[in-house]
Amino acid sequence: YVKAVTKDIVEDCKKLKDLGINSVAICANDAENYPEDSFENMILFAKKHQFSFPYLVDETQEIAKTYDAVCTPDFFGFNKEKKLQYRGRIFELKNLEIVNNKNELLDAMKTISKYKTAPEKQFPSIGCSIKWK
Repeated sequence: YVKAVTKDIVEDCKKLKDLGINSVAICANDAENYPEDSFENMILFAKKHQFSFPYLVDETQEIAKTYDAVCTPDFFGFNKEKKLQYRGRIFELKNLEIVNNKNELLDAMKTISKYKTAPEKQFPSIGCSIKWK
């Protein structure tokens, strides 16, 4: 799932930055049992896809647990007061293909920025399960 939307995530983060909205990515996967998610591979992945935002490691998985993250990718959008306003997907996907061109994440963050309120309709993120320790 992450690979299917990586390009879109990178593009969205650039668009959000232009609106004054910062982004970060956090990997909470167990890198010990899943070496493909190691810090070294994260660096390579970020460089390959030209991340313009911090890509962090949640080694203890404490952040993922605090926010009840369940999959990768799992998106969380906060307002200026750091209150969670959006928890959902970037797109509707079916068989790793975008069903429509509605970018729910980008639209939600624009709404939060402009109106200071969360969109009423929010759909859960979909993706691969977090690799828990």
